[in-house]
Amino acid sequence: MTAQASAVRRLASALIAHAADVLPPLRSPWGEAMKHELDHIEDDVEALKWGVGCVIASYLERGGRGMNQSFGTIVRKPSAFLPLAMSLTALALLGGAYIFALATGQAGLERQQDEGAIAHLWQLLMAGQLPVLIFFAIKWLPRAPRQTLYVLALQAGAAVAAMAPVYLLNL
Repeated sequence: MTAQASAVRRLASALIAHAADVLPPLRSPWGEAMKHELDHIEDDVEALKWGVGCVIASYLERGGRGMNQSFGTIVRKPSAFLPLAMSLTALALLGGAYIFALATGQAGLERQQDEGAIAHLWQLLMAGQLPVLIFFAIKWLPRAPRQTLYVLALQAGAAVAAMAPVYLLNL
């Protein structure tokens, strides 16, 4: 067994221990069964997959009525829509600057020696959403994992949309 394989196996074991801790007390036999099953999985990668599956299953079991929340309910939470709004605002800043540059006779957005106010606002908006995203993920992943992952994917898409013009235009 290599050092990397043993690290993967330790990670799988830690995930399963966390899954057992998360389960409601009435389901503690499930946690023990998860731990014993790990002993019978030979491949470390398969053991890691088993550990991730155990964590997801334990979150779903623990979620109870919180799991019934819809995507629409989760996305309306301030910690969910605030990063979306910040990414879209950053994209709108770039779009507005581009339209203004075209209206004033420039060829579009160009890289400048000194970053202007729009660049600083864009940076603040993009960096400022990270703590909110982390809070959202920590709060909502255990309660409603599937809906939370959908919202996180939507937030990632909005962030990529805001970053794409900067990358494509070399700003």
